[in-house]
Amino acid sequence: MSDLYRFIAEMPKAELHLHIEGTLEPELMMELAQRNNVILPYDDVDEIRAAYQFSCLQDFLDVYYLGMSVLITERDFFDLTWAYLEKVHGQHVAHVEIFFDPQGHTERGVSFDTALGGITSALERGEKELGISSKLIMCFLRHLSEEAAFETLKHGCRCKESIFGVGLDSSEAGHPPSKFARVYREARQEGFTPVAHAGEEGPAAYVEQALDVLKIERIDHGNHALDDPLLVQRIANSGMAMTVCPLSNLRLGVIDDMSQHPLKRMLDAGICATVNSDDPSYFGGYVNENYLAVQAALGLDANDITALAKNSFLGSFMTEGAKATALERLEGYCQGFQLPEN
Repeated sequence: MSDLYRFIAEMPKAELHLHIEGTLEPELMMELAQRNNVILPYDDVDEIRAAYQFSCLQDFLDVYYLGMSVLITERDFFDLTWAYLEKVHGQHVAHVEIFFDPQGHTERGVSFDTALGGITSALERGEKELGISSKLIMCFLRHLSEEAAFETLKHGCRCKESIFGVGLDSSEAGHPPSKFARVYREARQEGFTPVAHAGEEGPAAYVEQALDVLKIERIDHGNHALDDPLLVQRIANSGMAMTVCPLSNLRLGVIDDMSQHPLKRMLDAGICATVNSDDPSYFGGYVNENYLAVQAALGLDANDITALAKNSFLGSFMTEGAKATALERLEGYCQGFQLPEN
């Protein structure tokens, strides 16, 4: 194991862009299908893993929503979330900000409270037993109507003690942020912190809409923002974080090769870019694997890696006191580590 590899692997970090349903490993999918008598179009774990090969967002989403069908009971959602927390605890993740897709469950007859109960129980246990703090963000599925999003928001308003923010995910093409202007306005009035996926498949204009119409406080993905120099400068000047997902971008064809990834250009432009895993079981790696992939492809040095880790805490929705503590711990780690030569 190289020094730089170990530096990344053991470095304290936060993860800010993670879909909990996207952590469903093939083994757990098969286990839950058998537990709940769900018939999948796969005979074994190897066939499930083979189905995890795709080349665009829509093909991925087809498999992703199929995988959701095994999540039925509160225990299922607990097991899913706990498996993720155990995994990232081993990768020295200290704080997570997790998306969940309630409409993906309520549309198939699983109650909002069932999904939320299992996820939050695991997050609470994760803080007590693993020391991982968390925020939960409820996403609206953008391929559905704004009226459907309003119905989901009603459920969220009952559970403000458990849900920190609202997000926007699923198929981006043809579904601009402005489609959800009214529901975001109400969500903000209800006290939810707004974020949104923008600029993954969609153009830079979608990122602008998310900023100006939805009034988001963090950009999820944001790759195509770099197509507009004025927008890049605006984002950099604002200090707003951008949650970047390198392996996801590669697997979904946002980039053709990891050497083309814009992460280094984001950093050089002064953007508070962060590294995240998005849907790690489907995209071939959790947060450390994403760090390692971009480090190797882009030639990032220890200073770049340290900046990304700092950004993960600075761009989080942790309290200022918690951020200060996390950054102090990161600084202590870096000072105590014999940093690799640049």
